[in-house]
Amino acid sequence: MKFNLKLVQASLIAAMATASAGASAAVFNDFTIDPDSVAGGTTYTADKITGNYVEVVTFTPTGVNTGTFATSIKWEAGQFVKDDGVNPIPGGLTGLGNTYLMYGFLQGSGSYSTNGSGVTTFNFNPGGSLNVWIDYDLSSFGSFTAPATGADAWTTTSTDSLIATGALFGGSGTLDPTLGTCQGGINCGSFGMSTSFALTAAGSNYFILPSPFYNVSFESGQLNSFQVAGTQTINGSLDVVFGVPEPTSIALMGLGLVGLGVSLRRRKQAA
Repeated sequence: MKFNLKLVQASLIAAMATASAGASAAVFNDFTIDPDSVAGGTTYTADKITGNYVEVVTFTPTGVNTGTFATSIKWEAGQFVKDDGVNPIPGGLTGLGNTYLMYGFLQGSGSYSTNGSGVTTFNFNPGGSLNVWIDYDLSSFGSFTAPATGADAWTTTSTDSLIATGALFGGSGTLDPTLGTCQGGINCGSFGMSTSFALTAAGSNYFILPSPFYNVSFESGQLNSFQVAGTQTINGSLDVVFGVPEPTSIALMGLGLVGLGVSLRRRKQAA
């Protein structure tokens, strides 16, 4: 499916404005997985995937307190969650982390600026790449090699199945070391991104509903403390929800963009 990038970006901006204007409860879109298609497990309906990421990012200054960045992210899924992100589904039921693994590689770029208070704002450029994989036999565990810079890709010696591809629509984030939550170097900011999301044939056997599947993914991550200079390796939590890019059917409710937190509300259209 081809996307009108300007339309998608306008939709996201409008949705974010709606979220900040008075949305309260998070409502995530349901999806159904069939673990039997990969390595065993029970078919389950969930609405969010939680996980952990490790990011290699390279900063290039272009002026006083401004610059560009290139980022390469490895994300590993930890758990499926249901009931609008409330109740985790045990891996013993879905098989995730027990009989198979799910991970993704994302590469992107963007710009940054730091104000006089030391708060840095990041903005992601459209483009880059997203690839999501299923590891049928847990062989990828411990097999990842980090890139030397944020412009390069993560690699693994494991031979796994590609289940989805995509590219960045955009996103933003904030690193604020003055936050009261920034204790011990964790929870010092947040970021959010949106990407296109297209299943492969193997992915369609795993993500079985809805059909066709959602064609946008929304990622919300937490930032630990790091220096905005040179090449850095950072890590934190990163959650994923899904949606579609029509302005009448998406509302982003606290997606964690610039510290607002993540949520997705999809409005059902009349038949």
